[in-house]
Amino acid sequence: MALHVPKPPGFSQMLKEGARHFHGLEEAVFRNIEACIQLTRTVRSAYGPRGMNKMIINHLEKLFVTSDAATIIRELEVQHPAAKMIVLASQMQEQEVGDGTNFVIILAGALLEHAEELIRMGLTPVEVAEGYEMAGQKILDLLPTLTCGKIKDYKNVDEVARGIRAAVMSKQFGNEDFLAQLIAKACISILPEKSSFNVDNVRVCKILGAGVYKSEVVQGMVFKRQIESNVTKATSVKVAVYTCPIDSVQTETKGTVLINTAEELMNFSRGEETLLEKQIKAIADVGVSVVVAGGKIGDMALHYLNKYGLMGVRLMSKFDVRRLCRTVGATALPKMTAPTPEEAGFCDLVYVDEIGETPVVVFKQESKESRISTIVVRGSTDNLMDDIERAIDDGVNTFKAITRDGRLLPGAGAIEIELAKEITSYGETLPGIEQYPTKKLAEVLEALPKALADNAGIESTELISKLHAAHHEGKKNVGLDIESDNHSVKDAVAAGITDLYLTKYWGIKYALNAACTILRVDEIIMAKPAGGPKPKSGGGDMDDD
Repeated sequence: MALHVPKPPGFSQMLKEGARHFHGLEEAVFRNIEACIQLTRTVRSAYGPRGMNKMIINHLEKLFVTSDAATIIRELEVQHPAAKMIVLASQMQEQEVGDGTNFVIILAGALLEHAEELIRMGLTPVEVAEGYEMAGQKILDLLPTLTCGKIKDYKNVDEVARGIRAAVMSKQFGNEDFLAQLIAKACISILPEKSSFNVDNVRVCKILGAGVYKSEVVQGMVFKRQIESNVTKATSVKVAVYTCPIDSVQTETKGTVLINTAEELMNFSRGEETLLEKQIKAIADVGVSVVVAGGKIGDMALHYLNKYGLMGVRLMSKFDVRRLCRTVGATALPKMTAPTPEEAGFCDLVYVDEIGETPVVVFKQESKESRISTIVVRGSTDNLMDDIERAIDDGVNTFKAITRDGRLLPGAGAIEIELAKEITSYGETLPGIEQYPTKKLAEVLEALPKALADNAGIESTELISKLHAAHHEGKKNVGLDIESDNHSVKDAVAAGITDLYLTKYWGIKYALNAACTILRVDEIIMAKPAGGPKPKSGGGDMDDD
């Protein structure tokens, strides 16, 4: 006889067996804060130009060696719901500005860490959150008054490189000047006159060998492919792009052909060949010299391409086919027909080259307006080139943000110390309980220059006091100097270390939002996980069984 065990009283008697419920400060609030602080500690040591790299092996056993916070949290697959909120905030930052993901995580973690101190002192989480929001609004109002310049001419390589430099510096310290120039050239060459800038139009092609300084910008597209046909170079050519294979046409339905004699068999196969030759001759007669296929190019088709002097290029990716269409201004055709003048694209130079033993096909546009540019990255290892690609991605996104708003703020921790000074004096004017979270926010802002100093191996407490002393004298642009031996402070703007206004604005906004949302959680209720068979662990194909 089964004994009836009464359910424990309280909240859990409403829920199914197996549901979990945490509530109150100790169980819910502090637990969430602890999880978020752990996440922050992971990425904090990767912040800034002297940030350490993390080695991450993801679920597919792919290796990442990087200090880019966006990549780290994407590959870690954070499960804790509160920590996930901070991850989502940093992903929003990545979408909005393309840089400053680590800034958001460190700021949100520091906000929660200091909130815990206030709650233990006796404030309620809601009071802390309200105080933070009030002070945060004050910070966002102060930011525009602290700008130190603006990028006005988007077509000037040196001016744009100045804005991109800081974003690249945090990933590739030492190569930032060269890479910033490279990215600026690539972005400016495809900047449209009227419409907005598209990040996808700057491509990266990674080729092993040589060194970083051998990287270059190519107007047009570069593919790591062998060419199919005998023709290896063509200038000022018409290009036809097909998404289908270039081969004899397969019939749509299964047909039965009755063949009695050898002659009939010969005629049958010759008929197919003649049809294929007619199609390729029609393409050549329109004046097309380069044929690009999204599928395979058959042996027979290759023979006729060579006979009529056409260059045949096969692309494996449908995305590459689309991008090439944008580059040469062609329309991708789904069937092997001769293109009309509107459907055919034009390219100034198509040629086969070899870069460090890697064969490449280059579609180069010499004219002023190329729609796509490619940065050919060289490097000694794949991991290094992946990291440079991430730095380029940040740089290109920063360029897009510059075209929206070119204002700059002093970098190297200068802006955070200045804001901390302003917020402290603002906190003094507040009469009620809000002044505690407001003054704490000033301490929170110090966490960023502190992280920069700690990662550079400098005594951070001493440096922060030096920075405060300089800012109280009215030197608004003074930041950390992590390059000199005596580790003093210097004018960040004079040293060319500037941050984008949009990066800081959105970073502070998202970090505050995430931290206040987490503080307002007072209960965690987890329903019983759904039953049913669990998916098999380990990858692999079903056919392998």
